[in-house]
Amino acid sequence: MTTLAAAVARLRPRVTSNAVDPGWVPTKMGGPHAPDDLQLGHETQQWLATADDPEALTTGGYWYHRRRRPPHPAVHDEAFQDRLLRTLAEETGTELRP
Repeated sequence: MTTLAAAVARLRPRVTSNAVDPGWVPTKMGGPHAPDDLQLGHETQQWLATADDPEALTTGGYWYHRRRRPPHPAVHDEAFQDRLLRTLAEETGTELRP
């Protein structure tokens, strides 16, 4: 998902596209003993979608608890992004075009 968000940000610069890591949160998947706060993940998504804060208006970011973090280096590898987009287009029949 993070690579897809970065590819959208690169190919569609007028579209704000970010990835959010809510952390290890107590859900059915995360389990009842997960240490992160589920509310913080939600607040980051809401903030990015609605805030006028210049930092929230950036694109191509990877966010964790309202802080931009560096993602895995492969996320910004354009060849990797393009391979992902080709694979998704083959699987879905829908191509993402600039």
